[in-house]
Amino acid sequence: MRGTRLQWMSVSRYNALPIRACGIPARPLTGRSMDDLPPCPQCHYTYTYEDGTRFVCPECSHEWSGSAAPGIAEARVWKDAFGNELKNGDSVMVIKDLKVKGSSSVLKTGTKVKNIRLTDGDHDIDCKIDGFGSMQLKSEFVKKA
Repeated sequence: MRGTRLQWMSVSRYNALPIRACGIPARPLTGRSMDDLPPCPQCHYTYTYEDGTRFVCPECSHEWSGSAAPGIAEARVWKDAFGNELKNGDSVMVIKDLKVKGSSSVLKTGTKVKNIRLTDGDHDIDCKIDGFGSMQLKSEFVKKA
């Protein structure tokens, strides 16, 4: 919070946690130690603290959101039945006879599917198959061609 006066309490008794002038701790007790918090992106001061969902630097009074803290986002990787990585535009082959929902026909083993699109959800692959039309497949039933 901008404009809130902060005081420092005794280091030996309270581990130098900042408190507001009214005596309420500025950082809720979340179980995170000060070593786990990111340094200030502006002045690189290491002793920052949390104020709700935001981080605050007591040295330069810079505030930033918790989502701006550096983190590693993992991208999803789609793999076929044999562990090969699939990408948009790949060609795949069906490895098992699959019943087509809403139809009496069967998608035979060895059917080649070209130009796949990878999606999130139950069925990972969105494609068009000659003779069947638009369809969604699970990546566990295909192999990279």
